[in-house]
Formats: sequence, C-alpha cells, structure tokens
Amino acid sequence: MSSHLGYLLLGLGAGSAIAALGLGLVMVYRASGVLNLAQGALGMFIALAFFSFRETGRITLPVFGLPSSFHLISRPTLATALAIFIPYGWALGAAVYLLVFRPLRRSPPLAQVVASVGLFLYLWAVAELRFPGEVLVRTIVDDTGRSVFGRLVTSDQFYIAGMVAIAAGVLWVVGNRTKFGLATTAAAENERGAVLAGLRPELLALGNWSLAVGLAGTFTILAAQITRLDPLTTSLAVVPALAAALLGGFRSYGAVVVGGLVLGMGASELTNLQADYTWVPKVGWQQGLPLLVILGVMLLRGRPLPDRGSLAATRFPAAPQPRQAMLVAGVAVPLLCIAMFVVGPNLRSGLITSAVAAVISLSVVVLTGWVGQISLAPLAFAGVAGFSLVRLSEAHLGLAAPVLAVAVATLVGVIVGIPAVRVRGMSLAIATLAAAVAIEELLFKWSWFTGGVEGVNAPKLSVFGVDLSILTEGSEFPNPAFGVVCIVICGAAALAVAMLLRSRLGVAFLAVRGNERPAAGAGVDVARIKLLAFAISAALAGVGGVLLAYQRQSLSVQSYQVFASLSVVALTYLAGITTISGALVAGALAPEGLVTALSGSTSSSTTQFAINGLALIVVAIVAPEGITGVVRRRVNMMKPETKPPEVGSREANEPSSALPSSA
Repeated sequence: MSSHLGYLLLGLGAGSAIAALGLGLVMVYRASGVLNLAQGALGMFIALAFFSFRETGRITLPVFGLPSSFHLISRPTLATALAIFIPYGWALGAAVYLLVFRPLRRSPPLAQVVASVGLFLYLWAVAELRFPGEVLVRTIVDDTGRSVFGRLVTSDQFYIAGMVAIAAGVLWVVGNRTKFGLATTAAAENERGAVLAGLRPELLALGNWSLAVGLAGTFTILAAQITRLDPLTTSLAVVPALAAALLGGFRSYGAVVVGGLVLGMGASELTNLQADYTWVPKVGWQQGLPLLVILGVMLLRGRPLPDRGSLAATRFPAAPQPRQAMLVAGVAVPLLCIAMFVVGPNLRSGLITSAVAAVISLSVVVLTGWVGQISLAPLAFAGVAGFSLVRLSEAHLGLAAPVLAVAVATLVGVIVGIPAVRVRGMSLAIATLAAAVAIEELLFKWSWFTGGVEGVNAPKLSVFGVDLSILTEGSEFPNPAFGVVCIVICGAAALAVAMLLRSRLGVAFLAVRGNERPAAGAGVDVARIKLLAFAISAALAGVGGVLLAYQRQSLSVQSYQVFASLSVVALTYLAGITTISGALVAGALAPEGLVTALSGSTSSSTTQFAINGLALIVVAIVAPEGITGVVRRRVNMMKPETKPPEVGSREANEPSSALPSSA
C-alpha cells in the first residue's frame, strides 16, 4: 500500500500542470465561450521561450516570417526571466484574443474550434522551428528528495501543487468578490443583458484571455522540471486539462484543481501497475485515462458544457447540393487515370497522395460539414483500418482483408460516436480529440497490433492475382496502376457521397445539423442519424487508411499521430468543409500532394504545418465557407440575378418540409 501511495504523490507535479491548464480553459470559456484547444500549446511556447532566454538572453517571437528572436540582455537571471515572461504570457494571451478569437465571437462553434486547432498546429510547428534542439531546463523550485511512504518524492511536487491550489483560491475570490469577476459571470450567463447593463464583454474576455494564457505559461514553466517539455507532448496536455475542466463543470475552480491532481496522480499509479504486473499491456494507459473521464462525464451529464447567453445566433456554412456529379466524375476520373501513365513520377506521386487524402477529407465533410458533429479523429479511424489490414492480411484473406479492415474502423467510429447521442458541438470535439489521443496511446502503441517502434510492413495490393502495388518489379515508382486504383476509389467515394446528400438520408443529415429538436419533431431519429453519420465517416476514413497503408508500405505510430489528424480537419475546413469539392481541394493541398508536386516546393513538412495553421485561422475569420465557398460565391455574383429558392426546397439547402417521416 505504501508503494502505491508513494507513486500517487509522484503524480502531483503533472497533476498540477493539468489543473493549471484546466483553470485557464474555464476562464477562457466563461469569458468568451471559446474551447481553446491551443491552451497547452500556448503554455508550451512560453515555457520554451523562457528557458531559451535564460541561456541566451534572447526573446523568441512566435510570429512566423519575422526574425525568430532578438537579444535583450547578456546575463539573464531567474528574477529577470520571470519579470519578462510572466507579462510575455499576458501579452500573448491578449494578442491571441484580439487577433484570432475576437473576430470570431459571433461565428459558429465549428469556426472557433478549427481556429484553435489552427493555432495549435501553428504554435507546435513554430516551436519545432524555433527550438530545433532540446532546451535546457533549469531548476526553479526546490527539488530536494524526500522519502514518503517508502518512495523518493521531490519537494517541488508539493510546492507546485500548493501554488496551483492558491491560484484556484485567488481565482475564486476574484470571480465571486470583485467587480471584474462578477461582471464576467454576468456576461457568461447573458451577454445581451450584460451589454444593456453597461458592461463590455469584449474587455472582460480580453482580461480573462490574458490571465489564462499567463497562468498556462507560468505553470508550464514550473512543471517543466518535473515533466518533459516537448512541443507535441506538452501541447497535448490540453486533453487531460479538458477532462479536469469537465469534472469542474467548466465552473468550479476547486473541482478543476482536484480533478487535475487526481488525473496526474492516477496516471502515475498506472505507471506503477505496469511495472509491477506483467499482464498489464505496455501501452499508454495514462493517456487513456482522460478519455474515460470525459466519456463518463458526457454520459452522466446531458450538458457537460454550461450554456452561455450570446448576442447572436450562429449557423454553419451552407452545404450546397452537388450538381452534375455523374458528369464530372465521368470526365475527371478517366482523364486522371490516363494522366497516371503520362506524367512524371513526382506528379504521379502527388496525385496518389491527394487522392488518398481526399477520401479521408470526405469523411470530415460527411460528419462535420453535413451533420454538425465536430470530430477531431479522422486519421485515428484511418490508422485502425491500416493496421487492421496488416494483421488481417496475415490470415491470407485476399480482398476480404481490406473490406474487413474498413469494417473494423467503422465499428470503432460508432463506439467513439456514442457520446454524440447526447452532445454535439464543442463537447463532442473534446470527446473525439480525447479518443484520438487514446487510440494512439492504447491501440497504436500495442506492439502486437502495430509492431511497436519498428512498425510493420503493409501487404502488396493484388487483385485476382494481378500485382497492383505501388512498388512493382520492372515498373517505375510509383506504379501507375496503383495510381489508377486510388483515382477510381476516390472518384467512387466522391460520387457515393454526392448521391448520399441528394438522398432522404442526406436531407435528414442537414436537418440534424440545422436544429435537432425540429428534426426530431418531424420524425427523424436523431440518435440513429448521428451514429449512422459516424459509421459512414469512419468507413470513408477507413478506406483512406487502407489506401494509405498500400501507399506507404511501412506503417508506424508516427503515420497516424494526433496532430496529423488535426491537420486533416484543418485542411478540409480551409478548403470547404461542407462540399465535396472542398474535400478534393483539401486532398490537393495535403503535404506531398498535388499542389506540392506542381509547385516543386522544398519546404519542410513542419513549415507547411505552420503555414496551414496560419491559413486556417485566417480562413476561419474572413471566409468560414472555405476556399471553394469563396469561389462559388464569386461565381454566383457574376451570374444574372435569379428568383431565390422557396423555403423548404432542396435548393434552399436547409431542409424543412422535405424531411422524411422517419430515418
């Protein structure tokens, strides 16, 4: 028992960092209604800049395209570093709100979520570019070792836990005993009423954003001597922080701290159990714990996120009906298939990559663009299908192996979609992000399934004895025949999705997206429609995952990491998340895709992530309908005016009387 208690105490430091991020998430959500998925990334960048400053005296800037840093002083001390970087965090928080989220205050939750995803990707990529080597982390808090319950525990664990508890107490006092805190609560409950009462919600949001990001940076700096300071790992600490915030109902600071400490201590004890019991699989149970908490909260509470009164109602971008889909597919697919045998290897490889990426992007269009279920785990489903293909092929099942692999991904998608029965919007974004992390840590790091660090080799594609793999003996790489397979499957998937939107089921999808209550009143089984949408989306992602496995031949955990899944959602939104053409453009924009091949770009993938993240933020602000939406709007402006479609007609996009009596 004493050994278990000692391991629990070893998790105090990590739990304190989780709790601090959770406190910031609550502050930001209460003040502006934004679920800031970049909270961990903001803290990460501030901490890396802080420790870099202590060594070099240079202040690192997060602005891509400007000089990476400038020299300030020659011999920085701990006092000068803290004096500079605590206000640095405040300034960064204020800048993020003013430049990114203030313009989105009346945008739909989807735009706010994808903007935070874009900020996450941008900060991660810029941190990788600004700090290419490991940054030296110096001790700040006394870390003298103490023997507690037979286990050596450093004193900084207790100090940092005490600091975060004090911070929560201060926030409680400010929130309940000061004019600023009471005004923030009033604006969160009824923003319109707060404006009529003479309050300025935008200034309140600015103050809370500034304090929240400063808090994230400060405690990430303090916890860096206990937990590893890594751009991706630290950024993904937002997942357990979201779990802690949910435990506190996004209201109670005390409950958030308790939840964060419990998660950190629980993760430490799980490490102990893995060491003591050989039967416990050596996978990331620690990262899977937040998913269990998130799912539990969502299943027990109908509304895991508190409602906020806002000044204006928000809507999703329009989802226009696909026109002449058969004609377009009938012309484009044969032409691209012919191109596979004509163009050079670089362009052929770009076409293959874009076709595979477009299929996965179609899964995002169906689920998020048409049903309004914000999912951040498309590549996780693709990975399930890819690794399943490898294991199923070992049983010599032939063409049944890829079919069964897609079926496995579909099943996992339905399981992940179960919370969607009760929640939607930002709550579902939390669940699917946690699911993506859990799948990566629990499933993709299972050595039998994925081959561990070394990975596994995918089988070659063979149809009725004909070798159609990407690498064929005597054929130039990549094999044009494999490219034809990818183009045909991509075209078939796009055509099937187009027919889906024009069907009664597609009408039901749009009805659920528009408003679930009227849809249910019209006879639509909302729960069934949501799960069906998750199944179709996961199946499409699974098809893309199978093609990706055949394309790459060698698969590893890095093939399907969470940040890559976020990038898929980001690119699809950037291109147009409600249209099939948007998915095709997203495929063209994918790393190493058609645009890269045509431009001859030599920029690193990290640089491309930074550019994509920045572009996503800009598009979310100025053109929420995406690139294809802007083009469609400009084309429509050039056409002569026509009579607007009648309400309820299929051309009006949002169905009403066209709803089926049952779905």
